[in-house]
Amino acid sequence: PEKMACIGGSNGGLMVGNLITRPISSKLFGAAVCQVPLLDMKVYSHLLAGASWQAEYGNPDDPEEWKYLRNHSPYHLLRHDNLGISEENEEESKIKNEDWTCPKVLFTTSTRDDRVHPGHARKMVRALLEEAQPTGKAPQVHYWENTEGGHGGAADNKQRAHMWALTYSMLEQTLTGGSKK
Repeated sequence: PEKMACIGGSNGGLMVGNLITRPISSKLFGAAVCQVPLLDMKVYSHLLAGASWQAEYGNPDDPEEWKYLRNHSPYHLLRHDNLGISEENEEESKIKNEDWTCPKVLFTTSTRDDRVHPGHARKMVRALLEEAQPTGKAPQVHYWENTEGGHGGAADNKQRAHMWALTYSMLEQTLTGGSKK
């Protein structure tokens, strides 16, 4: 597993978010790349194009549908199920899931994404850096936000090449220790 990686963007970013926040699947990868991800399923329908996805995901404002969606919301899995931060009282915190550790991860997003708001990646990275990393639960978290581009993360081929160079460089360094074999 330490030589394996997962990568996904957009809805695939939701999948990667779920993989890295679940105790069993997070152990299957040495690294993960989460691109233009949908991560907070409680607020997705209020951001950008999110309202149009309610037929696919459900309405998080409906308590019955939120009950289901909550189990597939990486942001909530991280903060509440793994780190033990109370959903009612943000001050309470005690590591709830000792078996979980986030694999080394890179999040990429675009300021100008008109489909998935970059706030999803921003708040997940913040939670990993400020809440999980100090407890040893997120050893390596990287973040790159392109100020141009769109949902693909890059505006042109030069930016796309830069984004993929960052991605593959991170994976190479993480999975091989930076060695050229």
